[in-house]
Amino acid sequence: MKKEEQARRRIVAFFFTLVAIVMVGGVWILKSDTDSSVTLASQERQADANQAPADVNEQGGKVARPDHNHPAFKERIDERKRMVATQIRARDVKDPNVLKAMQIVPRHAFMPASQRRYAYGDYPLPIEHGQTISQPYIVAFMTDALKLGPGSRVLEIGTGSGYQAAVCAEIAREVYTIEIVEGLAKTAKERLKKLGYKNVFVKAGDGFFGWPDKAPFDAIIGTAAAKRIPEPLLEQLKPGGRMIIPTGSAWGFQYLELVTKDKEGKIRKSKVMPVRFVPMTGEVQK
Repeated sequence: MKKEEQARRRIVAFFFTLVAIVMVGGVWILKSDTDSSVTLASQERQADANQAPADVNEQGGKVARPDHNHPAFKERIDERKRMVATQIRARDVKDPNVLKAMQIVPRHAFMPASQRRYAYGDYPLPIEHGQTISQPYIVAFMTDALKLGPGSRVLEIGTGSGYQAAVCAEIAREVYTIEIVEGLAKTAKERLKKLGYKNVFVKAGDGFFGWPDKAPFDAIIGTAAAKRIPEPLLEQLKPGGRMIIPTGSAWGFQYLELVTKDKEGKIRKSKVMPVRFVPMTGEVQK
């Protein structure tokens, strides 16, 4: 009897051991599957922040705002405050969103090291590829003219250093910016990503044609002087939208031209300020 009892106990013990092994194995398999799915989701989220999303609401309806974690945002703060007070507010730019954006964005981070000491002066400065970064007041004036809000979608023609795009991105939901000089587009894209501008999308191309698959836009801003306002940009401006763009010849008179489109699609244009910008190149010159 003792032998039979011992044999029965061994069978029961083996059975419970087997059950325990299966349960532990099941937990390990479940944990492995769960970890794998989390890793894949994380990898998807690490996609290039400067590639325009197929759906602007793909992040759960939340707007990806600039994060301001880069050290440049904590540098030269007093210089930016003086710039805003003496160059911008003193010239009647009153929109508090524009003033705040100009004070936040570190202009010195958008130019070559050789020019950074002059970053908050009242003038344009040279950047790479023979181009310029606009005078702070002009950046503020043009941004103010667009009347941006937190839901605005902006198209910029002429990324340049990326500074104007960053200023708009502090206010608007999304900024789509096009640069015809491929080297500048690459540099600006890397710079904006490094500075934490997750709502700015950069591509190299001819801005004459706009960005049709992301149209219509609430606001369009041009940062190079066009001989004429490109027709595709007028088409891509949303009814009720506003555009500001320099027009005129490379060597003659240039003006900032404000364009509005009413709810019925009627276009109105007005010249608001004489300026001097580098010329827009590409299709517009034909």
